[in-house]
Amino acid sequence: MKYPKEYLDEIKLRLKVSTVVSKFVSLKKRGKEFVGLSPFKTEKTPSFTVNDEKEFYHCFATSEHGNIFDFVMKTQNLRFGEAVRYLANLAGMQPYTFSKQDEEREKKWKEYLSIFKFYTDFYHNELLKNESFSKVRDYLKNRNLTKEDVKKFNIGFVETKPNFFDKLKNDYSLDSIMETGLFYLDEKKKTYVERFRGRLIFPIKNISGQPIALGGRIIEKSDYLAKYVNSPETLFFKKGTILYNLDLARKLSNKSENIFLVEGYMDVIGLSKNKIENVVANLGTSLTDRQILTLNQFFDDIIICFDGDESGYKAAVRAAENSIKDLRPEKQISFLFLPNKEDPDSFVQKNGKEHFLEFYKNNKISIHQFIFSHYKKQTSKNPSSMAVFDKKLRSIAKTIKDDFIRKYVLEFFLEKISELTPHSNQIRNYNKKITKSLEKTKKHFNESKSFSSIELKEFSLLFLVISNLKLLGENIHLIKNVQLFTEINRQIFDKILSKLKLDKNLTIEKLEIDSKLIEKIDKFAPIKHILKTKSNKEHEIFELLDDINRDLKNYNLELRIQELEQKFSKDLSEVTFNELKELKKKQNIN
Repeated sequence: MKYPKEYLDEIKLRLKVSTVVSKFVSLKKRGKEFVGLSPFKTEKTPSFTVNDEKEFYHCFATSEHGNIFDFVMKTQNLRFGEAVRYLANLAGMQPYTFSKQDEEREKKWKEYLSIFKFYTDFYHNELLKNESFSKVRDYLKNRNLTKEDVKKFNIGFVETKPNFFDKLKNDYSLDSIMETGLFYLDEKKKTYVERFRGRLIFPIKNISGQPIALGGRIIEKSDYLAKYVNSPETLFFKKGTILYNLDLARKLSNKSENIFLVEGYMDVIGLSKNKIENVVANLGTSLTDRQILTLNQFFDDIIICFDGDESGYKAAVRAAENSIKDLRPEKQISFLFLPNKEDPDSFVQKNGKEHFLEFYKNNKISIHQFIFSHYKKQTSKNPSSMAVFDKKLRSIAKTIKDDFIRKYVLEFFLEKISELTPHSNQIRNYNKKITKSLEKTKKHFNESKSFSSIELKEFSLLFLVISNLKLLGENIHLIKNVQLFTEINRQIFDKILSKLKLDKNLTIEKLEIDSKLIEKIDKFAPIKHILKTKSNKEHEIFELLDDINRDLKNYNLELRIQELEQKFSKDLSEVTFNELKELKKKQNIN
C-alpha cells in the first residue's frame, strides 16, 4: 500500500529537517546549515550537517544522506510506515490508515481542490481581463495594488449576478460542490447562491499552496453587508489551523528568524509589496495554539502586529494570554503596536519599509512584558486590587507548558510586583532568595538541560515529599500509587514510601539517602521556586502534588499510546485501534 504523494509532501512541507533532527541530535547553526555530532558514528568533531533549504541531511563521516523519512527510519530503526506515522503526528496531521474512509476522503479532497482551483482561476482571470470590471480595477489602484500584486496573490472578483454553479454541476456532484462552502441554498427561491458574489476574493491556501478557502471583501460602503466574509469551515478547512500566506512565507524561514503576524489579507499584501514578505494573517479569528505551533516549526520569533485601535488591542490581549502557554526556550513572541487608527497596510504605505522596520526594532515588546503592562494599567494601589493583579499574573504563568519558561516568567512577574509594593516583606524576601547572577543562572539552565522533562518532574515530586514528610506521612494514601519512570528516582521514592509507612514522624536525617542525591533534587527541582511563593498551607501542597501526579499519569499515558501505536503499525487491528482511541480520549481529559 502506497501513501498518497500529496500526504507525504505535506509532511515534508510542515516539518523542517532541522526540527526533526534536533529531536535526536544537538544542532548548532552555521551559516545556512546546522551542524552536529553524527548519530551514525561516535565522534568528537561534528561531521553531520542539516540543510533546511535543500531539505536533506548529510553525514561526512559515514556518507549517510537523505530526507526526514530516511533519518527517522535509520536512527530509530523504524519501517517506512512507522516513520510516516511518527512524522505525521509531529506535523499535527491525521494518521493515514488506508481504510475505506481514507480512500473516500482522498477522493473528496481531490474534487475539493479541483473545484477551488477552477473557481479561483476563473475569477482571477476575469478580474485581469473582463472589461466590465474596470471599476474594481480602479478600486485596486486606489489601494496601491498593482497587476503584479493581483497575480502574486491570485486575487479575483466575483460578479454581482454570477452563474458559476452552472459551470460546475455537469462535472461534479451536488454534494461535492456544496461541501466547498462556495455556495449556499436560498430556501425561498430554491436556487444555489454564490457566497462571495460582488466581492474581491483572496484565496486562502494550505501550506502546499493549494486554495482551500476564500476571504471576500466588498468594494463599496454598505450598511447591511459585512466588509469581510470568510469561507465557512468545511471538511478540509479549519480556521484555527490555517494562516494566510504561510505557503509563501515559510520559504523565507531559512533567511529570516522572525515572522510578522497581522490581522488581515490587505495587511499581508501591503507589507509584501513593500518587500516585507515574512508575514502571515490569522483570518480575523482568535489566535489558536495550532497556529502558534505551526509558526514555531518555521520561525524563532513571532511578532504579533494588530491594528492600532481598541479592537486590535483587545485582540492582542487575547492572543497574548493564549499564546504564552506555548512559549519555549529559544522561541520568542513579541507584540508591536502601531499608532492609533493605523494598520500595518496603511502604516507601511505611508512610511515605507525602512521606517516600518525601524519602528518595529524600537517599539516591540515581549509577550510577558505586554501582559504585565496590560494588567498593571487596570490596577490601583489598594490591597484588594493588588491581590487580584498578583493572582491573575500567577494564574497566567501557571498555564505555560515549559517548566523553565514558566519559572522565569513567574520570577519576572513577581520582581515587577515587588517594585510596585516595596514594603511587602514577603515578596521582597522572595526576590532576595531567587536573585542570581546572570552567569550562575545560565550555568544552572545548561545543567538542567541534561535532564529530561520527566526527570525534572520527578525531582519536583521528591522535593515536595522530602519537604513535607510529616504532612504526607499522615496522608500517605495520596502518594502510595504515584508512579515514577526514572530508575534512581523510583528507588529513592520507594525507599521514602516504605519508611513513611513505618514511621509517620520521619525526618530527612532518618531517610538515609545519599546526600549528593538530596543535593541534586534540591538543586534541580523546578517546583522549589513555586513553593517559595506559597504559604505552605496544606491545601496548596495537596494541589501541587495533584498537579505533578496528573503530569506523571499523562506521561504514562503517552508511553502506553506510543506502545499501542507501534503495535497498531504491525497488526492494524481494530481492537488495538479502539484501545488507542480510548487512551487518547483520556489524555485529552487529563
